This record gives sequence, C-alpha cells and structure tokens, in this order.
Amino acid sequence: MRILYLTRSDSVHDQRFLSTLAESGHEGCVLRLYPGNYPTPTGVKALTWAGFEQGLQNWNFPVAQRALERLIDQVQPDLIHAGPLPDLAFLAAKTGFRNLLAMSWGFDLMKDVRVSKLDEHRTRFALRNARGLITDARCSAEAAVSFGFPEDKITIFPWGVDLENFSPDRAQKLGKPWREKMGWQDKTVLLCLRSWEPNYGVDVLIESFGRAAAKNPDLRLILLGDGSLREEYLRLLDTQEIKDKVYIGGRVPNLELITFYGAADVYITPSHVDGSSVSLMEALACGLPTAASNIPANLEWVKAGENGWIFRDNSVEDLTEILLALPKAISEEMPRKARKTALQKADWSVNKKKLLACWQALAPKEGCQNEK
Repeated sequence: MRILYLTRSDSVHDQRFLSTLAESGHEGCVLRLYPGNYPTPTGVKALTWAGFEQGLQNWNFPVAQRALERLIDQVQPDLIHAGPLPDLAFLAAKTGFRNLLAMSWGFDLMKDVRVSKLDEHRTRFALRNARGLITDARCSAEAAVSFGFPEDKITIFPWGVDLENFSPDRAQKLGKPWREKMGWQDKTVLLCLRSWEPNYGVDVLIESFGRAAAKNPDLRLILLGDGSLREEYLRLLDTQEIKDKVYIGGRVPNLELITFYGAADVYITPSHVDGSSVSLMEALACGLPTAASNIPANLEWVKAGENGWIFRDNSVEDLTEILLALPKAISEEMPRKARKTALQKADWSVNKKKLLACWQALAPKEGCQNEK
C-alpha cells in the first residue's frame, strides 16, 4: 500500500510516525506544508512543492488544493494520513480523495474549534470526509464524537516514547554531572520544556516560581524551549528578579533532553490546552513526579498524590503552593509510580502497533481504486 503522510513540518511526533512508516513494509511518502530542509527516514520519499510559510490562508488555499491534487495524481496514494484537522486534513478532504485517515493533534479539537468558526467548519468537513480518525487522548476523541464522528472509527493511542532511552538510570547518569556543574546538588530543581507560546502557560510557571523562590531560595528552574513569547518571558524573568536561579536553555534536540530530565527533581507542565504531551511522558518515564494543570489531557496521566500534583489551570496561587511544599511533598513512591505510568501507557514500541493496525484496516480491497 502506498501511504501519503501529510503534515505541517517536522516534529518529534512526525519523525516517530515516519520511522514507523519506513519500517512498515508500506511504500511511504511525506509532504510538509511549511518549506524547509527536513530529515526524512530512509525508506520514505519526501515530496516537494513550493510550500506555504504562512500556513493555509483563504487567499492561498485554492493554490494549495490544486498543488496537492497534482501530487495525488502523480503519486497515486492508496491512503492519505493527514493532520491537524482544520488545515491539512481539511485540505486533503477538499481534493475529494476518498481514503482519508485524519489525525487530531490535540490543540485542534481542544481549542481551535472553540475559538474559530472557520476552524470549526473545516474540522467538521474533514471529519465528514474521513474514513478514520487518530487521536492521542480520550478528551480529543470525545470532542470528535460531539461533532458527529463515529466512535467506532476512532483509534486512540498516546504517541509514546522510547522507554529504553528515557529511563531513570540513564537520566540520572547523564543529569547528575550537569547538576553538579551548576552547583545545584543540594537544591530542589524544577524542569519545564513547554514551548513559549500562548497555549502552554510558561508565564504562569515563571510568576509562580518567582513567588516561591522569594520564600525558598533553594528552588531552581530549568526552562527549555522557545517561541513567539520569548521577549515577553525574558522581561517577566527580569521583573521577578530570579534569573540567577533559572537556567534558560533554548531549544534542545530530543535525544539530548535526557540530561535535563536527570538533572531535575520535578517536571512542570502548565499547559492551557494539550493532547497527550510527549515531554510529560518522557518525564514520567525518567521517574520525575509532575505538577500539571488540570486540563483533561493532563488528568489522563497525572494523579494527585501518586505520581505528582494537580493545580487549577492558569492559577499562579495553586502552583506557588505546590512549589513551596517541595521537597517534602515528594514521597519515595512518586518516582517509581511515575515510571510505572509510562511503562503502562507510553511505550511507543507497543502503541505504534495500533497505528500499523489502523493503516492496515484502511487498506483498499483488491480490485478497488481510490478516486478523487
């Protein structure tokens, strides 16, 4: 079967899906919306077009649709796997291609459709014309069902992590020397690597940390990531007068994150909207108790008092209270239970079998042709 994987650019998720496609025995192609030089696993063919730096807009959508239609005619895929829903799954659906596997990226169903009537319309259209839907969280699946998509055509599985790479022993081995170099051996170290974008609430963490560190000078914070709010967050750090207690590391390649998981005592995810966060899964896999906002996707992973703590979304007061309770709040069982959660739910070597089964279930029957 020839599968066309249609995505925006090249995330850790994309690389994981494409690597699975390369190993699947199917013939794989990938087409990315945004132009750029992206690594593509051996065994998957990267298709080229001009790309659309500003994403899909009303003014360039007809051009994008015609370009995709031409590529479909050239490639003759048996299945198109496309997401997020309001742009790429919608674009694939508009071509009239009949065998579409739509994929939700969490934010599309959990936020975009609520704040944009256009995105809601596009999402509904994509779902009406899809034969199947992949999502990584129960809350996203429930949102799709509320739009009328059949529950029996939804495949739910967390996108998972490599549990051999992200493990407590390996994390500690790499993280301990880094922590010693920083002189933080006797400090309580927090880690956040959410993007510096509006969806992820990093400003809530910065303000909470500032309040908590004023009362507990032994707190330290590792902030990784970057984004459109970088200048605003740097000003906020200056205002809080906590830069001497914060390590700002920027974007870090995924394979190097293990060092920072090993250097930390607690992971923080203050997201306002999310699916099953891979960084959260990686942190749990490394045995890090996690403080998480009480959005539905986080509640599927973090249980208060077991493998972490829950605070009200966007509540600086709640998160500050949790930070001030550290390190006494970290029980001996929390790291073990964090790792257990990842072992039970986040093993990509297990979860990818659901992806393979989903592709196979949508394989055209012999003698049938996919037409636009």
